Amino acid sequence: MVGSVFPAVTPFILTDGSQFRPPPPISLQSEEWAHDYNEIKALGSKTSTERSAQATETARFWLMVGPPAYHPIARQIVVARHLDTIDSARFMALYAMALTDAYIAVFDAKYHYEFWRPVTAIRNGDIDGNPATERDAAWQPIDNTPMHPEYPCAHCIESGAAVAVIEALLGSEDVPEVSMTSPTAPGVTHRWTNLRVLADEVATARICAGFHYRFSTRVGTEMGRKIGQYAVQHAMQPASLAVSQ
Repeated sequence: MVGSVFPAVTPFILTDGSQFRPPPPISLQSEEWAHDYNEIKALGSKTSTERSAQATETARFWLMVGPPAYHPIARQIVVARHLDTIDSARFMALYAMALTDAYIAVFDAKYHYEFWRPVTAIRNGDIDGNPATERDAAWQPIDNTPMHPEYPCAHCIESGAAVAVIEALLGSEDVPEVSMTSPTAPGVTHRWTNLRVLADEVATARICAGFHYRFSTRVGTEMGRKIGQYAVQHAMQPASLAVSQ
């Protein structure tokens, strides 16, 4: 399984991968489960008639993974804000460490809970004990489901951590315009001037791709924000601040 060794990796800043482990996934008998199940069943299907063309584009845009999905944003901000060498190095180091620790933390949670992906849940909707979730044995997401457990959303924890680090260091969620292209959506460029809008886009994309339930995107984003904030508060403090403490 992809990422199964990550929980054993020593983090840069966190005490261990479980430090920010979230509560368990929601109950399969709950109304929230039925809502999120039916939402992703409709919007995340490969053949969905309810997903807009824009939502399809965004879902495919965020099929990209790894450093290309987030590190260009930090580099553009460094240039736009004209940071000097020391501030630039600190900014990029905190950003990279926070996102790496977020990966460790999310895979700790994923393999601790081992919650089923929509492609499995929807094809087995008759055994979850919830009468409001109907089975569709042929259901498929927009693309191949990542080969690791669902909960929580990894893309969301990365975007949450990225936003938290930038916001903490710059003092605002509003930034000079940043833009990105994606190898999974050729010819498409996305632009943002507000980081929380970016994080919301990532969460919506993972629902519309058929990979993550809404509750999982919410938990992942918040988990990432906590890790990003923790990183800025506990690592690479300015020398004057470190001495005063």
